[in-house]
Amino acid sequence: MLTRAISPVTYHDPPTRLPRTDSFSDEFYHAPRRNSRWALLSIPVIVYKTTVSRFGRRQGPALLCLCCLALFFASYVLHRRFLSTEQAWPSPFRRPNTVVFEKDELRKIWEWEVWAGHYPSTRPIPVQIGLVYAPTNPDGVVQHTFGSGPKRIYPDILNKPPLHGHPPRPIPGSAADLDRIFQQCNYDDGKYVRDCHEYLRIGAGLDDSVRLRREDVEHLRYVFIPEEGSHSATPPPLVQPPVKLRTTDNWERDLTVPPHLHTHHKRDSSPCNEDDARIFHMFWAGPFTDKPYMALLAFLFTQNLGLDLDEPDPTYCRPQLWLWISRRPGDPMPSLTAHEEMLADLRANAWASPFLHPRFKDIIRFRLWNTTEQLDGVPELKNEWRNLGKDFLRSENKKPRVEDATKTVGSPVSLDGNSGETHNSYNKVPVILSDLVRFVLCHRFGGVYLDVDMLFLRDWEELWGWSGSFSYRWSHEDRYNTAVLRLRRGSALGSFLIRTALAHGLDFHPTSVTRYLKDAHMSELLYRVPDALFDPSWQACDLVKHWWGIEYIRRERPPQPFFTDFDQFFNTPDVMSASPSVVGFNGFFRGAYLYHYHNEWWKPFDRARYWPDLGPRFEDAERMGRSAVANLNATYPSGLVAQDKRDLDWSTVLKRTFEAYIRGERPNMYGEWIRW
Repeated sequence: MLTRAISPVTYHDPPTRLPRTDSFSDEFYHAPRRNSRWALLSIPVIVYKTTVSRFGRRQGPALLCLCCLALFFASYVLHRRFLSTEQAWPSPFRRPNTVVFEKDELRKIWEWEVWAGHYPSTRPIPVQIGLVYAPTNPDGVVQHTFGSGPKRIYPDILNKPPLHGHPPRPIPGSAADLDRIFQQCNYDDGKYVRDCHEYLRIGAGLDDSVRLRREDVEHLRYVFIPEEGSHSATPPPLVQPPVKLRTTDNWERDLTVPPHLHTHHKRDSSPCNEDDARIFHMFWAGPFTDKPYMALLAFLFTQNLGLDLDEPDPTYCRPQLWLWISRRPGDPMPSLTAHEEMLADLRANAWASPFLHPRFKDIIRFRLWNTTEQLDGVPELKNEWRNLGKDFLRSENKKPRVEDATKTVGSPVSLDGNSGETHNSYNKVPVILSDLVRFVLCHRFGGVYLDVDMLFLRDWEELWGWSGSFSYRWSHEDRYNTAVLRLRRGSALGSFLIRTALAHGLDFHPTSVTRYLKDAHMSELLYRVPDALFDPSWQACDLVKHWWGIEYIRRERPPQPFFTDFDQFFNTPDVMSASPSVVGFNGFFRGAYLYHYHNEWWKPFDRARYWPDLGPRFEDAERMGRSAVANLNATYPSGLVAQDKRDLDWSTVLKRTFEAYIRGERPNMYGEWIRW
């Protein structure tokens, strides 16, 4: 009998069928998930499937996107309200309006400024102000106002032999026509900084010894002098009442019309006018370094200070430079001995002590900054600034960084270039305080505020002659940079700016100031000068970042010298390092009034000779400076001269040029030799 072997039956699991993943199948979403670790990742899929099954394949995804946007916006709003430094609900559709004055008060501010002769421009008054008549303008401007001042004469300025070889000093009492300058230097009209500087040189005679023959240059004149005995028109017999300004906080102040209303105020330089003071204000916090040293030297080298005379001309008002020293920016009330301590520190500092010499006593003044004293000295602030409490001082509506409270004030200079300091790391509290300082000082004392990181390049006589207020443009952007600020003492414009900033936590950041002026239609009262006059390398160093790449600004026809980074002033690249020693000061942005090197506090002007090199009269300062760097090494490629850089940087050339003038080895830029 045959028996058939029965093989054991082996049972296998049925094959697993993969879910269909085509666009018409639902199996992908309902397929079992064996690993629970991915449960959270499946939530978006479940939500998507639910919306599709409930609302359809078109409406479902659209609704899901709207819900995601709503969730994102709600998170942003709650973060702004409870977690951000602003602690405020954001405006969902537009930024909040910054105006704190009523329309009638804004119109009165405009009237006051025009009647006081502070609006020499030909630009129209904004229609939003609501003026129904042309106000009398004692500065001689006919367009859009009733000009009652003298006519303007635009002379050809050029030195004659035997003075040929140096540019002439500006004519005392002359003024720069900023409207004409704007036409030749406006970025929005496609003007280049190079062409603007040529215009500035020709119009002021700065190209004296190197002027080349060119046809039809009469239209390139921008410096004017008032014609004596002439008037643009006869003003109507009108006496205006005092102007009162009132804000939403019920603050009120009488702004009495100046006594020279409807009469020509002779714009000469004698005597000094307290209401139109020729004061340059600067603010410094931290140890005194080569940065304020260079600012003061440039002032002595360029301005008409009478240092070439045994006695100053009594008929001429010499400008002064007031350097305000803040010993502790976070301390609003210095000690009773703070002033004596400040002077003692200056005497013991190699960079500061030379300017205490009696020869400079009437033109350079060191003053102690006292926040409490200064704010109490401003009527618009004295009764209310303390109410801000912890919100005192803001920048772009933000409080100072918490970490800055523990940082050291000031940036140490590194000779080897390895300081580790950057634009993002240094203490910003003095910067925020300086935004307030410039408006307070100009409103209290008049004059012009300049940042310390700016160097004078020419005489400011013509700018003092412009009777209006001004600042300058932030590169190619539509906002101000108040690194240069001129306000008239006790002006209505100053009252407007200070009261508006007070309502916003004393926020004087340039961006905020731009908003205050735009919202209230006051921008024309603070003339925005093209940056080529005060910041000539900014456009070439600037760039715009787009999502598709980087756009550089006006580099196809750059000015002289051509910087693509502010660092190149201190560390001039080899490919352009032959120029500084050859062309010198005369080839450095010739025509501009200032050079702004933008906060490079930690970089030395002169690595090889990092001390004040001013000659035997200041040997004590030189000895202190040399001993301070005796054990420090400065690395640089050596050249023909031992112990010196092979190719001198632009910063080094300017420092040694200014020092040679103080030592009596060369004249200043106008051919004048200093007398001791």
